[in-house]
Amino acid sequence: MSDYILIRKGRNIVSAFLHAFFNLLLGLGSVFITFSTASWIPGALLVIISKWRMFAVRPRYLFLNLKSNLVDLIVGFSFVFITYASGPTLLPIHFILAILYSAWLIVLKPMSTERASGIQALLAVFLGTTATTLMSASANAAFPVIFNFLIGFAAARHVLVQGDDPDFSFLSLLMGLIFAEFAWLCQSWLIVYTFKEIGFLLPQSAIILTTIVFLVGNIFNKISSDEEFNFKKIATPTIFSLALILIIVLWFSKPLFNV
Repeated sequence: MSDYILIRKGRNIVSAFLHAFFNLLLGLGSVFITFSTASWIPGALLVIISKWRMFAVRPRYLFLNLKSNLVDLIVGFSFVFITYASGPTLLPIHFILAILYSAWLIVLKPMSTERASGIQALLAVFLGTTATTLMSASANAAFPVIFNFLIGFAAARHVLVQGDDPDFSFLSLLMGLIFAEFAWLCQSWLIVYTFKEIGFLLPQSAIILTTIVFLVGNIFNKISSDEEFNFKKIATPTIFSLALILIIVLWFSKPLFNV
């Protein structure tokens, strides 16, 4: 019996090592293949190939698998698209993106706690809206509207599906519609901040939407967990979020780069 336990432990260690190794290859490879080819297609294909298990099911389960993996897909595609939008010159942002994507795959993605799910959803919103803005700034308005709807829907569903609320589908669709409306309004107010030292482009809308999701998440958690709800319980995140949005809109709406 002791030999069997040792063999099992050894296999678990090897499996964990291989899992981390292949995820590290995916994180580094998807970013640097995008940079080296100056095309987002090879990196996006790597992300899709890494999700082969999502497609290895009966057709009736495919749509459910797709919804369950939307946050991971959004994050993966976002790293590829942000890399592509950063240009053909090797900059610190490329190394930062490769490290962050590897950390997502190895450390954050496997976590399943409520706090981890919230962080995963916030990262999907921030990275997804950043990538969408950079890739569709000059495209037809339908593209950012559709993509932002998917981001809002995926982020809300990722958090709500773990709770006991039977209306999580409706609430997820509602958040998607809010994101879509915001994206449509931002077509006439597209502001992107540039950080030339590292080569990063940061859309104002990504900051605002991430802050809104943070605030809505806090409010929803308090309402669903407390029988007697009052404003004092959400005063701190509410004041912080509203103050941050006001500061950004009123004092940081004259960036170096305005799309």
